[in-house]
Amino acid sequence: MAVDLAQQRQQAHAYLDQLPPAQLSAVRSLREAMVDPVAQAIAHAPVDDEPLSEEDRKALAEAQHWSRQNKPIPVETVLADLGLTMRDWEQMGKTPK
Repeated sequence: MAVDLAQQRQQAHAYLDQLPPAQLSAVRSLREAMVDPVAQAIAHAPVDDEPLSEEDRKALAEAQHWSRQNKPIPVETVLADLGLTMRDWEQMGKTPK
């Protein structure tokens, strides 16, 4: 069984070596999602089946109406309003080394 696992790893590495950069990036993202405990928890979380309240429906309708009438707000603008930068955003959730 160990030989089979080693052989599978070697074959996977050979496949990775043949991928173009864009596909390699996609594989890397997939791998991160597969071993990230938060991503795992989200993927296995039960579906939220709680019914929407009348207040929820009203808020959703207002948000949908607003988004049909306005351009999206860039994340950089929202962050700046909070005193943050894109670099801050990219660092959020990362474990300090």
